[in-house]
Amino acid sequence: VEAEDRQNLARILREAATKEKTVIVTIMNQAWAEANSTFDVFLESFRIGIGTERLLRHVVVVCLDDKAYTRCLEVLPHRCFFLRTTGVDFSGEKRFMVPDYLKMMWRRTEFLGSMLKLGYNFLFTDMDTIWLRDPFPRFFADADFQIACDVFFNGNSSDTGNAANGGFKFVKSNRRTIKFYNYWYESRLRFPGDNEQDVLNRIKADQYVKKTGLKMRFLDMTHVGNFCQREWDITKVCIMHGNCCVGQDNKIKDLRQMLEDWKNFVSNGTGEGGFRQPMNCRRSLRR
Repeated sequence: VEAEDRQNLARILREAATKEKTVIVTIMNQAWAEANSTFDVFLESFRIGIGTERLLRHVVVVCLDDKAYTRCLEVLPHRCFFLRTTGVDFSGEKRFMVPDYLKMMWRRTEFLGSMLKLGYNFLFTDMDTIWLRDPFPRFFADADFQIACDVFFNGNSSDTGNAANGGFKFVKSNRRTIKFYNYWYESRLRFPGDNEQDVLNRIKADQYVKKTGLKMRFLDMTHVGNFCQREWDITKVCIMHGNCCVGQDNKIKDLRQMLEDWKNFVSNGTGEGGFRQPMNCRRSLRR
């Protein structure tokens, strides 16, 4: 990060952080920034979630291109950071695992590691999530690194046998996590062609990680849910991640539908109702 950008980032983080020096970080490119797209759905969820609106002031949006940055400044001024990367175009919709997608993912890992070095804890969230309840009470007080599960949670939050999902993680800034992030980023060279989530799942039980003393925890899917699941408890879900989905339009339709179901649940006051299935996303996987 260039010197001028570093100063800018330091100011944004200082203004956005909680008194415990925690920041909520998400990443946006042009494709997600367009009106009525991922960014708008993400922000709307904070406004209609329970106890989530007050968290918005702690959100920092890391923008990967000019259009995303311009749109961010219109909506959340003072909370937008332009992460410049020379020679790569991050603006289009990134299909899973194409070379630019991989570069974008590793750039993100490197950036988050640098936040830890600046002394900030972060809750990283993909933008294709909706926030229905405050997730902070669900985190483990003594964990260094806690992360969502991908397709299933085996009931044991300490078991590295759980498959990690890089789209939602809470990381405290300390010596252990800084070492871990360095190791994770360097491990990309051992597994070329793998994304950061795949590499994480390969290294999470490594001897080196054990030696650092890092306390890793996996978050249960009752509270941090996703589209890979077949059923959800609307009375408990904090975060819903629109994964297991191909195509941004499908994802946005289904996330919007879940927001509608949530509004109905909150307004009818009886605790009745639930989420409909994300059928656009389900169908997209069959193609």
